[in-house]
Amino acid sequence: MITKDNDKIAEYKEFIGMKTNNQAEYIALKKALEIASSLDDEITVLSDSELVINQRTNKYKVRNKQLKLLFREISNLEKYFRIVIYRHIPREINRYADSLANQAIDERIKYKNGGT
Repeated sequence: MITKDNDKIAEYKEFIGMKTNNQAEYIALKKALEIASSLDDEITVLSDSELVINQRTNKYKVRNKQLKLLFREISNLEKYFRIVIYRHIPREINRYADSLANQAIDERIKYKNGGT
């Protein structure tokens, strides 16, 4: 979900297949940056993923090959912004993002099982 001045301005959910939690967090960040790049030149990313936040702020190194690829793609997307700030938030505050992910999974399961 993307907000500006506490108003929701964009929301996105997508089934991404079988991925690790860390891959899913990076894919979500990449999509958020893609969407937000057309909306503003400043962004504050709030995430409950300590790994993503600490890797994006260079506190942790990226060792996983798949994450390194996504890390580079995100670095390229950050160039569309004048300011990018990363902040860790508690999981309890990020429940809406979790619900969007679960909705995408549920919709995929329903579709595969013949639902509409």
